[in-house]
Amino acid sequence: MTQVAVITGAGSGIGRAVAVELLDAGYTVVLAGRREDKLRETAALSQGESLAVPTDVADPDSVRALFDQVRARYGRVDVLFNNAGLNAPGNVGDVSLEDWRRVIDINLTGSFLCAQQAFTLMRDQDPQGGRIINNGSISAHSPRPGSPAYTASKHAITGLTKSISLDGRPYNIACGQIDIGNAATEMASRFVEGVPQANGTIAPEPVFDVRHVATAVRQMVALPLDTNVQFMTIMATTMPFVGRG
Repeated sequence: MTQVAVITGAGSGIGRAVAVELLDAGYTVVLAGRREDKLRETAALSQGESLAVPTDVADPDSVRALFDQVRARYGRVDVLFNNAGLNAPGNVGDVSLEDWRRVIDINLTGSFLCAQQAFTLMRDQDPQGGRIINNGSISAHSPRPGSPAYTASKHAITGLTKSISLDGRPYNIACGQIDIGNAATEMASRFVEGVPQANGTIAPEPVFDVRHVATAVRQMVALPLDTNVQFMTIMATTMPFVGRG
C-alpha cells in the first residue's frame, strides 16, 4: 500500500526538497502551502503522485479543509512533516506584537493544528498509526541574536513534539523532531554573506546542501512505527552552534 505524506511549507526550501525526495521514493505526497503556483512547481519536479492544496496553517478552517481533502481522496495519512514557518527579526525591545503573533501563529499554532488533524486521522484509520515529524531548527536549542519570536516558537515545538510522542503511544503514532542548522535554501542565503553573532560581530557561516535534510527525513519516515528518531540534529559541520555565544 502506497504511503501518504502531508508536507507543509512545500512550495520552497526544505519543504520542497523533502517533498521531491519522498515523491521519488514512492510516497504519495500532499503539498500544502500558501501559494498554489509554488506548490505546482514542486509537483513538477517529480513524476510521483502529488496533490497541491493551498493552505494557511495558521487558519483552523484552512487546515481542516486540507485534511478533509486527504481523508476524502486517500482515506488515511501515514506521515506529516510540519515544516511551515517564518521569522520576524528584531530584538526583544523592538519586535512588534503583530510580528510576534504572526510567528507564533504559523510556527507553533500552525504545527499544532496540523498535528491535531493528522493525529485524529491516524488514530481513527485502519490500520491505525502514523508518523509526525516537526521541524524544530537549531533555534529549538540555542537562539540567534534578535530572534525572540522565532526562538520561543521553536523551543515550544520541542514541547509539542514530546507531548505528541507521549499521547500517540496508545495509537501507534510516532512523533520526532528534526533540528536543522544552515541548510542552503533561499531563506539561508544571507548566512554566506554574513549574519550577526553573539559577540556583536557580523560573520559568514557555512551552509550545507538541503538535499541532505531531505535524505534524513526520508530515513526517519522509512522506519517501522515501533522505532522512532525522537530528535535529530543535522547541520553544517563547522557552523557556530556548539559554542554559540
